[in-house]
This record gives sequence, structure tokens and C-alpha cells, in this order.
Amino acid sequence: MDQYILILVIFGFAIFSVAWMPKISKRTGISYSIFYVVLGFILYAAAPQFLPDPMPQHSKSITLHLSELIVIISLMGTGIKIDRKFSFKSWSSPLKLISFTMLFCIAGAALMGYYMLSLGLASAVLLGAVLAPTDPVLASDVQVGPPNEHIKSEVKFALTSEAGLNDGVAFPFTWLAITIGMIMTGKDTSLVHWFAFDVIYRIGAGVLLGFLSGKLMGILLFTVSEKYETLKTRDGLVAVAATLLVYGITELVHGYGFIAVFICAITFRHFEKEHTYHDKLHSFTDQIERLLLCLLLLIFGGTLAMGILKPLSWEMVLFAVVFLFIIRPLFGWMALYKTKIKNRERLAIGFFGIRGMGSVFYLAFAFTKFDFDYQDELWAVVSFTILVSILTHGLTATSVMEYLKQKDK
Repeated sequence: MDQYILILVIFGFAIFSVAWMPKISKRTGISYSIFYVVLGFILYAAAPQFLPDPMPQHSKSITLHLSELIVIISLMGTGIKIDRKFSFKSWSSPLKLISFTMLFCIAGAALMGYYMLSLGLASAVLLGAVLAPTDPVLASDVQVGPPNEHIKSEVKFALTSEAGLNDGVAFPFTWLAITIGMIMTGKDTSLVHWFAFDVIYRIGAGVLLGFLSGKLMGILLFTVSEKYETLKTRDGLVAVAATLLVYGITELVHGYGFIAVFICAITFRHFEKEHTYHDKLHSFTDQIERLLLCLLLLIFGGTLAMGILKPLSWEMVLFAVVFLFIIRPLFGWMALYKTKIKNRERLAIGFFGIRGMGSVFYLAFAFTKFDFDYQDELWAVVSFTILVSILTHGLTATSVMEYLKQKDK
């Protein structure tokens, strides 16, 4: 059997089916992410010899760049669909989630990794860093809808904007783990350099370049193009092109491209807020994101079938349960305790700390920069945490969001 042709058939079927999956998920109340993970598991369990090796340890570069690509596409789509203009007051809930909840989740996961899982200090900090960000890719069921939908939900806004912000803000802590590992092996670096460069400079560069890029996009696509017919375009492809450009340029100057892409999307979104072009841009990024997602979920299901969870221990299972169902919900609820958000909404925001492709990227990235101990164990515990998140949040998101919607009427 020709492996390439078989892959085309499988991938073609997956892409074809994903066109209907959002509606099927809404009707069944089950996230379509679960379907593709199960399908990937079945395919690899049945005929692994005809399929490419899905294990991230064996395909580090492919894992890194595929997860990187889907995250930046998702960040652009996430930014474009947020209707609320940025201000510290109106964005107080996501800012509290990334400044309080995310930091305590990193600390909690790192402490459990060090004491419960007996990881080294660098590996424990890395575990906290890669599991810190909530995922913009797998969280579509709890996020706001398309641009100018005008449906107000503080839960969906908080979860959407948090996922957009913390995928970049978590990056310094991945570098912190790398820095600790280097210091412990005698490499020439320091925590002062980490703070000055990996925190201050890289975040600042990401914010600045993202803002300038968003403004430039708005001027080009809405102001200049109105004067010069030759420059006028309404192609959705522009969103993907802008994503790659902004990300690439920011990374070239060693800024955080994740931050730049999201800030660019938010800035551009509010240049001509009511313009219908935003709908086309969002629709195109959403389709590209779903195309990549079905592929990555099939591969993720394949890793489960091929034994990525073999190093899993009962301590790792306990870690995932405590992290997802105690640490994240508790600190999510605490961050919003003194806000005007209703208690049931705070509980929902705390609970839906979905983990996914961002964690895969950060782990793959860290392993390309430093030779961490316990790599197979880290892949096992992170993969298991993602699996539990996909199953638990995928089975509850639709019904909980509907319940909150009914209560708000």
C-alpha cells in the first residue's frame, strides 16, 4: 500500500468532515476534538505500519513547527473576533487571570513536579511553564463568536482574551526553565539576563511590533485602499499573510511573536470595528485553523496508540487531576473574587482552563534549546493532562455555556 496516498485519503476525509463538525458538536454537545483524537487512536492502533511516526520525540522539528503554526493562526483569529476594545478597566478579568492565576498555576505545577514527580528543578519549572497557558486552539466551544456578534458573555470574553494573552506571556517562564538548566550545568547565563532580555525586552518588542503592525494593516486595508482601487482587496488570505509576517519579523528581532500576532489582531480589529471585512478574515483563519487542528488531533491520537503514555505513573495521573480540577479552578476563581462577575461565572472561568497545542509547542521548543532530564516523562504527563482536558472540557463546554446563557436571560 502506498503510504503517501493513504495519508492523502485520511487527511482528505478529515478535512472534508471538519466542515460539518462545529454543527455536529453543537447538536451533540461533544467537542469535535474528541472525535479526531479517537479516530487517530483507532487508525494508528489498526495500521501503524502504513502511517508516519507520530511520536514527538522522533519528529522534534515537525512537532515544533506544526504546533507553532496552528497557535499563531489561532491567535490571529482570536484577536479578530474580540469586540471589546482594550483598556485596563474593560480587560480587567483576563489581565487578572494572566497576572495572578497563570503565575500561581506555574508555581503550583512546578512544586508538584519537583516534590510529587521527583523532577529536577529545571524540568519542574518547565512543566509549570508549558501547562500555564490556556489554549486558544481547543477552546472554540467556550470562546466568543465571530466579529460583531454583539452577544455579551463575560465568561466567553474572559476565556477568549485570556487564551490570546497568556500564550505569549507564558513564554518567559519557558525561558526561565531553560536558563535554570543552563545555570545548573555551568553555562554562561544568569537570572538577571533572563529578566532583562527574556522578560522585559522580548515582551516589549512583541507588544510594540504587534501594535505598529496592526495600525499599519488598518491604514493599508481601510484607508489607503479606499483611495487607490488597485490596492483594494477583501481576500481572507490577508489574515494568514499578516500572521506569518508579523510573527516572523518579531521573531527576527528576538521579540515574542505570539504576543505580536495577538496585539496586531486586536489593534487591526478596532481600526474599522464595524467593517464586514473582519468577518471574512476571521472566517478564513478559522477554516485554516480547523484544517490544521484535525491533522494535529489525529497525530495526537496516534501518539496515544503508539505509547506516549507508557512512562505514566499514578503520581502523574494525580498531578493532572489536581492541576486541572483544583489548582486552575481555585486560582481562576480567586483572581476574579472581588469583581462584579457572578459566582457561577467565576466558577466556569476557573474550570475551563483548557490545555492543548500551546503546551505541545512550548515543550517541543524547550527541548530544542536545552537537554532537559525526564523528557519522556514530561511528554507523558503533558500529553495525559491535554487528554484529560480534551475529554472533560469537550464533554461539558456546550452544556455549561448553554446553562449560563439561560441563567442570564
